[in-house]
Amino acid sequence: MTAGRLRTLDELGDVGGTRMFLRVDLNVPLSDGSIADDSRIVAAIPTIDELRERGAALVVATHLGRPKGIPKDDLRTRVVADALTGLLGGRAAVQAIGMPDEHETIDAVGRLAPGDIAMLENLRFDPGEEANDPRFAGRLAELADAYVDDAFGAAHRAHASIAALPELMLASGRPAVAGRLLQKEVEVLGRLLHGPERPYVAVLGGAKVSDKLGVIDALLHRVDHILIGGAMAFTLLAAEGSSVGRSLVEHDRVKDVRGIRRTAEAEGVRMELPTDVVAAAEPALDVPRITVPARAIPDDLMGLDVGPSTVEAFGRIIADARTVLWNGPMGVFEVEPFSAGTRGIALAIARANAYSVVGGGDSIAAVRQAGLEGSFDHLSTGGGASLEFLEGRPLPGITILED
Repeated sequence: MTAGRLRTLDELGDVGGTRMFLRVDLNVPLSDGSIADDSRIVAAIPTIDELRERGAALVVATHLGRPKGIPKDDLRTRVVADALTGLLGGRAAVQAIGMPDEHETIDAVGRLAPGDIAMLENLRFDPGEEANDPRFAGRLAELADAYVDDAFGAAHRAHASIAALPELMLASGRPAVAGRLLQKEVEVLGRLLHGPERPYVAVLGGAKVSDKLGVIDALLHRVDHILIGGAMAFTLLAAEGSSVGRSLVEHDRVKDVRGIRRTAEAEGVRMELPTDVVAAAEPALDVPRITVPARAIPDDLMGLDVGPSTVEAFGRIIADARTVLWNGPMGVFEVEPFSAGTRGIALAIARANAYSVVGGGDSIAAVRQAGLEGSFDHLSTGGGASLEFLEGRPLPGITILED
């Protein structure tokens, strides 16, 4: 991982009367036009409050969904601006404005007084955002005197508002620094990279092992145990020659996972797979389900959750840990009959006397579903960004903010 020192809000000095371009990650889940989970908005508030209290006006920018460079009414940021206004509790009203090249936007930004907040339209409505187009970044740069990035969830993207914009700001002598959320994420995840307390246990789940191959390979050189659940476990079980029924298997990754097992053995890392699973014909509420050995799933069924023996075995390892990283659910936790394994692992980590970090939207949703968010040391706002950071990869949104 990069070794530079991160520039933060502490280095901005007097910002009274200035306009700050604040890149946040308010890419929240939407359901029928309403926000289903506002935790990313809540996470952005400390930086917003601090900059306002210091006398800055804020031009807030985010992406929302995947509009692919085309404006879409159901992905406009007004719903996010309104939600932020509500969460600020009367401290400020957030004005929803347009794209950076519109005259109305430029006029609205020019009228901002200290403490005011304006939110740009969805950055991804312009194809220049995802293309990291310096011309689009140039239009953004014209709106502000300094740049603050608090969008850890997008830090691994070489997009215009993440990479080209701070580069332009720095080249013109204007500051580019990290907000408090980005600063905290780097500090917390850096603790997992550099000298974590041992035993260090990684709990990995989710659907596809292909999404986690890089982080597994990196963790094998740092952790003492890797506990694998979720559908990704079936590719590893299939690679052993086990009968996994109709469970999800990435057949093109069997060779890769065999290599991972060899690396784990060479590094002395215990890699644990489920011993039992809850199986059914499909992930539905009312289907018959049975608990079966993970290596002997009937041909007509699929594994949809880790079973109670697996939860117990994983729980014993977690109980002895001093550091725990969790990324990915243990099963199809959104469907109640297949949620017990994920909930059991969440409880085990919450009860452990360990420094605990949870990453990934599904894992965090499961933690909140169980009412355990206060029992973890850190809930990371970055899914892919967290994994790439832990792989030791340089992230564009972080390296540009380092000395």
